[in-house]
Amino acid sequence: MHGANRTGRPFTGDHAGILLYRTLHDTGFATRAASTGPGDGLRLLDCRISNAVKCLPPGNKPEPDEVIRCNRYLVREIDALLPGAVIVALGRVAHGAILKALSLKPGTCRFAHGAEYRLPGGRMLLDSYHCSRLNTNTGRLTPAMFRRVFARARHLIAG
Repeated sequence: MHGANRTGRPFTGDHAGILLYRTLHDTGFATRAASTGPGDGLRLLDCRISNAVKCLPPGNKPEPDEVIRCNRYLVREIDALLPGAVIVALGRVAHGAILKALSLKPGTCRFAHGAEYRLPGGRMLLDSYHCSRLNTNTGRLTPAMFRRVFARARHLIAG
């Protein structure tokens, strides 16, 4: 409500965005290390950010039916990606939504931080724990762990 819905840019204005944009910048996917809004000069490089759910779910935790209702948008976004594209799933919900968008069974690719999977269309899927406050405050996800996923994405894109 105070982030993407206010600014028009995902992960802006929330705790998760602090780590996400710093990591994107550190790994060459963004021109700035912080996102404050559309006029802040930040540009994404070789990167786009999408959400599995387009609305603001209650408690900021998407319900399965919300993921299902929004999945057609994700299908179109994935279809527009070129072969060789790397998709980084931030959390189990995103991972599942990507598999659903590609008509893959959930057991085809099991979610695990740092896991990589070849997808139809010559694309790759990389998994990461979501960069939520809960995951970072508990140490489930550290900045170094998160950075390694994006460094791997950069490596895969490069060649």
